[in-house]
Order: sequence, then C-alpha cells, then structure tokens
Amino acid sequence: MKINPNGFREYDARWIFEKEIDIEGITNLGKGLGTQIINHTKKDNPRIVVGHDYRSYSEKIKKALTKGLISTGCKVEDIGLSLSPMVYFAQFNLSSDGIAMVTASHNENGWTGVKMGIKKGLTHAPEEMSELKKITLNNKFKSGKGDFKKINNFKKIYVEDLIKNNKIDKKIKAVVACGNGTAGVFAPEILRGIGCEVIELDCELDWSFPKYNPNPEDLEMLHAISKAVKDNKADIGFGFDGDGDRCGVIDETGKEIFSDKIGLLIARNLAPKYKNSKFIVDVKSTGLYSKDKILIDNHSETIYWKTGHSHIKRKVYTEKALAGFEKSGHFFFNQPLGYGYDDGINSAIQVCHLINDQNKKMSELMRELPNTFQTPTMAPYCKDEEKYKVVDDMVKEVLKLQKENIKIDNQKISEILTVNGVRFSLEDGSWGLIRASSNKPSLVVVTESPSSDERKKKIFQFIDNLLQKTGKIGEYDQKI
Repeated sequence: MKINPNGFREYDARWIFEKEIDIEGITNLGKGLGTQIINHTKKDNPRIVVGHDYRSYSEKIKKALTKGLISTGCKVEDIGLSLSPMVYFAQFNLSSDGIAMVTASHNENGWTGVKMGIKKGLTHAPEEMSELKKITLNNKFKSGKGDFKKINNFKKIYVEDLIKNNKIDKKIKAVVACGNGTAGVFAPEILRGIGCEVIELDCELDWSFPKYNPNPEDLEMLHAISKAVKDNKADIGFGFDGDGDRCGVIDETGKEIFSDKIGLLIARNLAPKYKNSKFIVDVKSTGLYSKDKILIDNHSETIYWKTGHSHIKRKVYTEKALAGFEKSGHFFFNQPLGYGYDDGINSAIQVCHLINDQNKKMSELMRELPNTFQTPTMAPYCKDEEKYKVVDDMVKEVLKLQKENIKIDNQKISEILTVNGVRFSLEDGSWGLIRASSNKPSLVVVTESPSSDERKKKIFQFIDNLLQKTGKIGEYDQKI
C-alpha cells in the first residue's frame, strides 16, 4: 500500500498516480473520508455523491475510492462524468451528506486527486484536510455496511439549473475553450442554452491534452483563445480549467483581463440590483474594490480575505455575501445567483449578464475602471519549514515601520491587513503583499499602484529589501 503523506494539501488531495499513491492507497483514502464524514454527521450510513473527470484512469480511481467509502458504511451515489461544481450542486439537489470528486483539475497527466466536502457548498479547509490525513495514515477506520447506487442523467439536471434563470437578450458571440478537458461536455451546451452564439475551441474530450493543459492561467491557452476571438470577431473568450471551477476571460480585442478586475466589473453590475451586498475578495486582488464609487453608492461592503478557494468559499458562506472573487479565477456566487461554491460556467454566465446589461463591449467596460499598475504574482523561494516564520517577522516589521511613520515613495502606510500574511496600503491606495504560498516552498509577493508604474516598482523594492535582510530568501520565479 502506497500513499505519500505530502499529497494531503491545504484544500484537496493530489498525487502522481502509482508513483505516489496506488489503488490500495486510494481505497484507504476512501475509508478515511468515510470515517471522517460519519464522525462529523453522526450518521452510520451517510449518503456521499461521487463523480470523476475525463482522465483515462479517473474511473478506476473513483471505483477504488468508492470501495473504501462503502466499507465504512457510506451509501455512495455516483453521478458519473462530472465537473467539480456539478458534484457540489448534486449535494444540494440530492441532499447528500458529503461529496468526493475525483480530479486533478489542470495538473498534467499522471496526476490524480480528490476534492471533498461535508457541509453543503463548502470544500475541505486545512483543518479538515489535516484531520483526514491523520485518520487515513493511522488506519483509524470505521467499519460498516454501505451500498452503491448509480444516478443516471444527472448532467441534464445540472445543465438545466444553470440555463433556466440566465437567459440573455443580446446575441453574444463567445469563444468557449476547454483545453480538451471535461468542461468541453458542459460549457458549450450551457452557454448556447442561455442564448450565446458559441465558437468551440478544443472542446472534444481528450485526456492526453494534445495542445496544452486546460488552465486559464496558462499562456498557451490564453494565446489560443485570443487568436480565436480575433479570427472570429467574437465579443468575448472564455477559458475553462480541467474540472470546470475556474474561468479565464479574454476581451473582444484579444486581451486577457485579470480575474480580480473581472470580479470588480461583475460586482459593479450586481451592486445596484442587490443593494447593501457584501463581496469577498482575496488579498492578492486589486485595491480598487475598496474605493469604487458604484459599490460605495450602493452601500456594498468589500472584505479582503485569505487567498485560497476553500477560504473564500467559507467567508462568502459565513458573511452571507452575494459573491466572492479570487484572483486565480475562482468566483463564488451565493443565492439567488448560485449556491456559494465556485463554478467556472456560472462565472462565464455572470460575465454574459454584464455585457448584456451594460450593452457595452468588454474593453469599454474595462476602460471605465481606473487604470492600475500591478505586478504579476512573484514567488521567491523560501523553505516550507521557514516561510511562516519569515512572514510573521514581516508582519512585525511592517507594523513597526508604520508606527515610526516611515514613508515608501513619499507615502505613509495608512492601513495594514494581516488576515493572510501582511498587506499594507499607502495613502494613495497603492499596496504591497507578502504571504506564504499554501502549496509550495515559497512566499508570494504582489504590488499595485493606481498612481504610477514607478510607485509599483518602489513598493516591490521596499518589500524585496525587507526580505533579503532575513537571509532566508532564494531566487524568484519571476521578477519585475
């Protein structure tokens, strides 16, 4: 039996199949998850919805996982080939006690993984993952008599749920790119269903991913969408990741729009319809939310929160926010727009509503936002066992500098946020962020300025100087 402990990540589990985990290891993971769900729900026979993505080995892995779940007493309900959001939706629609989706999202072939959840609409957070890891690695399994049931044609229910209240009047021509991943079976049909004219790009299922990995942050995928948008004179381009919970957006000129800005445009479109709403955004996102006139005029509140889909999802849930936006492209829509979880196709639908309601081109809408100068996400190497201590030291250092009225490019530090590392803002709305990466041995550094490119660079130099003084920092993956 093989199961590499490092495969238990902050929000899900991922391994290279057979090298880091074997079939027996997957069955043990099922036993661990079944035991955990029984412990949490206090039910001997909880009902668990399972689904799988379109990789050559995913069905085999789902069977092994199911075997483990059943051995603990779980009643497994299999909805077949799925997107992660379809499995999340099934928990609401079928009123199940938990979910398990076999997917490694956009990771290269060879990878497998499981996204799991117990409370409706929420996936495992770090606490649940470490609990699951402990149960699984220590073989502390419950034993019971479960059973298995196949749910046929569930795809139709999911597709119809997204189409039914989302019809648009304007004929939007959309390039829909799926990188040969599972979203190809769903996204074109749903977007046609709401009224779009769809141009399909790599929507045929092919688990070898012959062109590029289905990842809307991948430049190859973005360039392919950009070309298709220009060639077809489309209004918009959408790129979906392997399990359909993220969406990337290209405007009608072929230009990529970063997800935090898309989120702001969507929030501006929703705020007048749903006054007094809350929006949750991650700490890597643009500072424009907090000063946006449309949001302020409609009494909307924006809360900056920890990066990571599990964290944002939970914050949307606990704050009863209307929506949450993460810079990586995970968007979360709460009732009446969704069920609180991340669904890339629903995100694309909300972008279609934005174009439909505003009756403007995407590039025009972008020009209405104040211009900002933002760095890419930069990741300097820092050992896993040292990165959190380095970040704690940075929090103390920045608080000390604020107290001493130290200026950065002639600007005082006006506000400090420490929910996830340290994000400090200056008087003009410029900001810098230092946090620990949740999935690799590195830190994360981002800076943005609404004033100038020069100020953005000065803030980065300020952060880099602080980090270099620690002596714990290695090479950056990319740098400005």
